[in-house]
Formats: sequence, C-alpha cells, structure tokens
Amino acid sequence: MNRYCLALDLKNDPLLIAEYEEWHKQVWPEIMESIRSSGIESMQIYRFANRLFMIMEVNDSFSFEKKSAADAANLKVQEWEELMWKYQQAIPGVAAGAKWVLMNKIFEL
Repeated sequence: MNRYCLALDLKNDPLLIAEYEEWHKQVWPEIMESIRSSGIESMQIYRFANRLFMIMEVNDSFSFEKKSAADAANLKVQEWEELMWKYQQAIPGVAAGAKWVLMNKIFEL
C-alpha cells in the first residue's frame, strides 16, 4: 500500500468554497467508481482556507499514468472535472491549468 499527498487551491471566494464542499457531500456514483477502480483504496480531502490537501492510499495496481488515461477516456469524469474547475485554481508556481500537485514527504515519525 502506498500513500500519496496532493495539494490544490480553491478560488478564494466563500460562496464558491461552500458550493465545492456541498458537491463533495454528493459525489456522483460514476466518480466514486472511477476512483475505486483505479486502485485507490482510501481518499480524504482536507481544507484550510482555500488550500486543499488530499491523502490517497493506493494498492499495487494504481499508477498516476493509468488513472490519467482512464479519466481522459471517461466522459462522466471529464464532466465532473470541468464542473470542479469552476471552484479550483492552480497553486502558485505550477504550470497553468495544473490541478492536484503531488507533495514531497519531508518528515515521518
């Protein structure tokens, strides 16, 4: 089992942030299936102000490349991603249009 941590920013607008959280109380079943079928065993998203932090625990079948290819071929995932981009913005310093950015672990106890 591997763990990955990623970050992404939301647009700094309290109404948009509230809407974004509402969407995540009712994630579409097709999106949940896409996540599970990619090898993601567990996923949590945390928020501080407009910064999001995602923790994923994945099995040995998971790869970012396979997940990206499957998402690109899934029209429902593309629809969800387009909808979510209304609320999201790239973290400063990353390529334009970048979404979730992989974080480096710097400490472990």
